[in-house]
Amino acid sequence: MRILVTGGAGYIGSITARELLDSGHKVVVVDNLERGNKWAVDKRAVFLMGDLLNKKIVKKIFLKKFDGVIHFAGYISMKESVEKPGTYFENNVVSTINLLEGMIESGSDNFVFSSSAGVYGNAKKIPIPENSELFPINPYGETKLIIENILKWHKIKSVALRYFNAAGALPDISLGEAHYPETHIIPLAIDCALKGKKFTLFGTDYPTPDGTCVRDYIHVSDLANAHILTLEALKQNKKLLPAYNIGTGRGYSNKQILNMVEKISGRKIKIENQRKRMGDATLLVANTIQIKKHLGFKPKYSNLKNIIETAYNWYLKKSN
Repeated sequence: MRILVTGGAGYIGSITARELLDSGHKVVVVDNLERGNKWAVDKRAVFLMGDLLNKKIVKKIFLKKFDGVIHFAGYISMKESVEKPGTYFENNVVSTINLLEGMIESGSDNFVFSSSAGVYGNAKKIPIPENSELFPINPYGETKLIIENILKWHKIKSVALRYFNAAGALPDISLGEAHYPETHIIPLAIDCALKGKKFTLFGTDYPTPDGTCVRDYIHVSDLANAHILTLEALKQNKKLLPAYNIGTGRGYSNKQILNMVEKISGRKIKIENQRKRMGDATLLVANTIQIKKHLGFKPKYSNLKNIIETAYNWYLKKSN
């Protein structure tokens, strides 16, 4: 298949593009490089630099039709979205509308959307099934829900994949997480452990066993595989749900993450406790029954030790 990967110079996008190429697909990557890295784009892919907010660029991208589109491009920080909601609505929503219109005009089909567990907010049932109430508690999650709702009105075949927490690096540590600025707990904790800096822990009075919020962590290689399985199922016209959770069904608290980073790095982390951040959910753990049933999805790399070991090794490589 000929696949368009938007945001393909980013963390998850670059790794998914690599996996698609290794599977024999032709890949076109589009990225404005605002937060992506050109070095992360596989040389076998065709790279187009451009912003999806620019309709002329979108029209140029779709001069030829694609067999499928995987849409990663967008801002991803919950904290930043609370501080700059307008920026998030413009970048995440408007650019996706432009992309969908380009698909329709070119006759392209099969759309896999990078959504988020943020659409659930503080879910009442844990693990969270896909039919839970959708009630985002920050603008980032709201942008994802808006796009999911937009997809209901388009004739394009589509599936939204609701990520829980993507983490880790490729087993050969050739690609991994490289956000600037970094906002995710595992790379921040590794950085603090190795440099002796203070780690800011937001919230120690959540209604959880150790008082810190709990998240479900999925290894980035497993996440990439979920996109490929979904795209192939769409191409085969299989009957699918409009959205699937991508996680493991097991949650780890922030303190458990910090403890594992200390164990793997052999360094003690200096912790500075701060009050909760606005928009942080207490528990986000996936019910993964549906994606296992419909797509045969089975995470291979997503045990916590492996996630943090690959992230740690990637950090060391990146720092040298």
